[in-house]
Amino acid sequence: MKIHRLTVDGRDYFLPDPVDELRAEILAAIKAGGGYVNVPPLRGGPGIDILFSPGMPVTWSLIDVGGEPSEPAGGENDDSYEDPYEAL
Repeated sequence: MKIHRLTVDGRDYFLPDPVDELRAEILAAIKAGGGYVNVPPLRGGPGIDILFSPGMPVTWSLIDVGGEPSEPAGGENDDSYEDPYEAL
């Protein structure tokens, strides 16, 4: 499952898919010199109104939670691991 993280002025908001319409609303508010945009909650509820303005730091991130496991760190296969305490 993929979750979008919107960071506004240091605060994180986690959003469900799709976010294209929300991105367009935020961009329009900033282009207009500022305005409120309703950011929906991850699970049900009314969401929260956030005032977006030019110069405000806004960052989008995509987080993959769950789903298919990725390769182990370092790209090594777990079968190559030898337990040094196995002989004890």
